[in-house]
Amino acid sequence: MNSLSSRLLVSVSVLLLFFFGATIAVLDRAFTEAGEQARRDILDGHLVALLAAAEPDDSGRLVMPERLREPRFERIGSGLYAELRDLDGEVLWRSRSALGLEVPGGTVPELGIHLFERDTLEDATPLLTLALTVDWELDDGVSQSYVFKVAESLDGFNAQVAGFRRQLFGWFAAVAVTMLIAFSMLLRGLLRPLRQIETEITEIEGGKRVSLSSGFPTELTGVARNMNLLIDSERARSDRYRYTLDNLAHSLKTPLAAMRALISDRDEQGFGERFNEQIDRMDEIVRYQLRKPAASAADNLVLTPVPVEREVRRLIDGLRKVYHDKAPEFDMRVEKGMQFRGDTGDFLELAGNLLDNACKWCEHRVRISIVPSVGARAVASGMVLTVSDDGPGIPEEAARALLERGMRLDESTPGHGIGLAVVKDIAHSYGGKLSIGASDLGGAEVMVSIPPVVSAGQVDSVARRG
Repeated sequence: MNSLSSRLLVSVSVLLLFFFGATIAVLDRAFTEAGEQARRDILDGHLVALLAAAEPDDSGRLVMPERLREPRFERIGSGLYAELRDLDGEVLWRSRSALGLEVPGGTVPELGIHLFERDTLEDATPLLTLALTVDWELDDGVSQSYVFKVAESLDGFNAQVAGFRRQLFGWFAAVAVTMLIAFSMLLRGLLRPLRQIETEITEIEGGKRVSLSSGFPTELTGVARNMNLLIDSERARSDRYRYTLDNLAHSLKTPLAAMRALISDRDEQGFGERFNEQIDRMDEIVRYQLRKPAASAADNLVLTPVPVEREVRRLIDGLRKVYHDKAPEFDMRVEKGMQFRGDTGDFLELAGNLLDNACKWCEHRVRISIVPSVGARAVASGMVLTVSDDGPGIPEEAARALLERGMRLDESTPGHGIGLAVVKDIAHSYGGKLSIGASDLGGAEVMVSIPPVVSAGQVDSVARRG
């Protein structure tokens, strides 16, 4: 849900769902009430027909004719039933359609009151019933109360309602889908300036453009202008840093060169060569540390590919010389063609610190694995760097403390206790994370996950580190 267009489409979908749901509910209720009222009117008509057909016989009892004008009363199981009862509930007459059925008696209505009720047959068939109590005056002037009742099965009505609902949902679903497609097409056109800004920022990150273009809508003109001012400001500030730090780097190179000349004159075989290698490494580290604050915003937006396998081999060759007495066995598992997009020094700091710690604490074996992280289209290629060893491992309760600067598990071991803290800071600057666990080799396993997506804030963080 990080996409603005996705959020808008979801919001519109929710609104359409609410609006169409309310509309469907209102139409369904209106259709149901209208249909039920129509059923009531029909039952009322049947009841009037029964009243008109009823006649007293010679004995003074009210009787119904053998055949009624409505054919459904004569057809067994037609779904339309009628009966005549006295006030005690005794059935005096029942239509042929109700043969074999027991129509519920229900409530006896008051005199002259039309009473509609919903009831069910013994087989759970729903019914709509209409009962009317009348006071029938006979020829001798004596009146007798009777209850006329008609009932109709609601199976057909419920089927009509169900069919109407299916059509209602089908039509509204088609309308909703059509509206969403139309809205997405309209949204695509409206968001074109935002995609243009995204494309131009990507071109700035790739070094193909120096600033955003003009001609954006009024709402985005200020954003583009402020972005250009920010880029220009960062470039000007980084230029000032670069001049100052270049002078500092030049001053530091002189004493390092003098130290190399002095050490090279030592007569011990191989001594000067080993120390020269370490001085070269010191020189490389100093240049990297001095380059970090001097890197301009534009330099950090242009993320150069670092060949991972080549740099790891360089690190391993150097560590073999440093730990030649221990002679650790290295197992390198790097995916072919793997590249880290970022600062070369950052990668060397990440892999170098972890490998150095593993060599320091291992018994014999050190394993490094680097694979690309899984993700969508990204500014920089992500990676998962894992270094394992067969040493004593890191207790779970001490893992968090080791990520703080100056914290060490064993004070007798050489070091400053900042290696993992540096790795953590570099990983965080690329939006990644560091985790410490147990290795299948028996020792510690440190994993650094660099995600493929680097946000603007993270890139700015990379520019400010140092």
